[in-house]
Amino acid sequence: MGSVSISKTETPIGWWEIATTRLETGPIARFCGYRERSVDVVQRTMPAGSLMPLIISFGDSLELDYPNDTVERLESFVAGPHPGPATTRYTGGQFGVQVDLTLLGAFRLLGIPGAELAHQAVPLGDALPWLGASFADRLASAKTWAQRFTLLEHTLLARAAGNPEPDPMISWLWHRLEATHGRASIATLVAETGRSHRHVTTRFTQQIGLTPKAAASLLRFEHAARAIQRLPLADAAIATGYADQSHLTREFVRHAGTPPATWLAGQVDFVQDPPSADA
Repeated sequence: MGSVSISKTETPIGWWEIATTRLETGPIARFCGYRERSVDVVQRTMPAGSLMPLIISFGDSLELDYPNDTVERLESFVAGPHPGPATTRYTGGQFGVQVDLTLLGAFRLLGIPGAELAHQAVPLGDALPWLGASFADRLASAKTWAQRFTLLEHTLLARAAGNPEPDPMISWLWHRLEATHGRASIATLVAETGRSHRHVTTRFTQQIGLTPKAAASLLRFEHAARAIQRLPLADAAIATGYADQSHLTREFVRHAGTPPATWLAGQVDFVQDPPSADA
């Protein structure tokens, strides 16, 4: 585990503390700890992505509008893969940890096929019953974010070691899509496996929770979301494989729920690491 970066913000309506660290390899991409309080309702629209968030809450519940048109009030949960955005909402405060799992790693760590988690939020007790009801209390009682993240890393990776690995064919296909930011030809990749398109799509969807086409679209969107932070929209569209700026905008609305310019202006720093560091 790398160093822990901590960002603190205070405004007239509340305060926020965000702690993050990235992991170099394995099923876990990042830990994000958060403690926040606001006198107003806080609502965030979170874009779809290639990471699966696992939320362990130490405090109040969170209202979640998931893309299947359902509204749920949850505390700790796993949000399965979906190509559309989700909206969270709370009043008062939040205190907890978000564990960002890779879609391949989620299968290994949870021992649950992605298809069983897709398009829904699953309570943590159903997805990881072996953690036990007291685990959140153990995390909350730790004195620092670094201690919380270390406990999480050891506990989750120890469990993952005993679970089956993803299908090698699916791992290879995912890594090829990831390496090309979703721009590799799926037909060409399927042909290289020597299996039928139907077989590969079925196996991929079962383990990842998305079809290869949907996964590729998400990876390309994420690449574009990074590109528009340094390039004009039209240039970013061409650089990331979209036909033009209009095509990029349509895909942004589909995955993020908003056009790229609006997303850039209002994004919440829950995706990138804060600049300050505190171990």
